[in-house]
Parts: sequence; structure tokens; C-alpha cells
Amino acid sequence: MLVFYAGWKLSGLVVGVGAATVVGLGAYAWERHRERPGVMARVALGFVLVQAAVGLAAGSAKVYLAQPVLLNGALGLAFLVSVFAGRPLAGAFAAEMYPFPPQVRESDTFRRVFTGVSLAWAVYLLARTTLRLFTLQMSVDAFVVVNVATGLPVSSALMTWSVWYGVRGFRRSEEWGWALAEGGQPA
Repeated sequence: MLVFYAGWKLSGLVVGVGAATVVGLGAYAWERHRERPGVMARVALGFVLVQAAVGLAAGSAKVYLAQPVLLNGALGLAFLVSVFAGRPLAGAFAAEMYPFPPQVRESDTFRRVFTGVSLAWAVYLLARTTLRLFTLQMSVDAFVVVNVATGLPVSSALMTWSVWYGVRGFRRSEEWGWALAEGGQPA
């Protein structure tokens, strides 16, 4: 987003969109070079290309910037719906990062812990979406400030909290607390 903003401010919409698209292509190439599956990189690249096409077709920086905001809102709704469906989305993400055994993934502790994490992410994503859409209506410059302030710093803090909360939830559970204790034997 900052690459887009710099290009847009310096030379206009086409340069901003082009520069941001080059960064997206670079991120995709980096993932493929590291021999990762690149599923998320492919999805992100697809979105970058669609975002560029829509932004250029509309001829509007606001339309270009609104697209990832709306996607963020949809992700917030997905986190919220997943909780009500009894399949917290944060649990799916956690299972992608750590190979939880099937009996852990099916446990009450897993569902309870990742329901809490999913709700926290839903609130953050939906609140951030609302704030950014409101700010984008005022000005692109204000939007950039709000986007940066509510992006990496807040999401990093929330990610840190999510890990802490998850580990704490498993350690305190009667179901799995023994597995995290020294020795790892049931009581």
C-alpha cells in the first residue's frame, strides 16, 4: 500500500498501481524461489492483479484502496461466522502452522481456545474495516495514516496475544495441560 501511495503521489494512479503490482509479483516470486507451496502467495497475487485491473478501470485511487479493505471486512465476517458454525477459523490457521493431532483438533479445549482467538480477530478486522472505509471517504492521505497505524503494529500485537492465549489455554486445560507440563505424562 505504501508503494502504491508513493507512486500515486509522485506520478499518478497508473504508476502507483504498477509499482504495487510489481511488489506483489516480487512477493510471489520470493515464495516460489523458497520452494514453498505458495498457495497464499498465489491467492495474494491473484487479488493484486484483480485489484490493479479494477482500480485502473475505475480510474480511482479510492476504488483501488477500498478493495483490500472490503476483503479484510469479509475475512472478519468469516472469522465471526466460523465461531457460530462451531469451526473457529483461527483453529484452521493454527493447524496449518502446527500439526495438531486429530484428537487435539477435535477437543473442547481446541474449540474453546480458537473460538476466543477467532472472536478477537473478527472484532479487530471488522473495526479496522469500518474505520478505514470511513477515513477513505475523507481522503487518501488520511486513509494511509490510519491504514499504517492500525495495520502491522496492531496485527503484530494481536498475533502475539493469539499465541500467548492459545498456549495459556492449553496449559490451563484439564484436557491437555498435562501434555505441556514437564515430562508430558497424564496426571
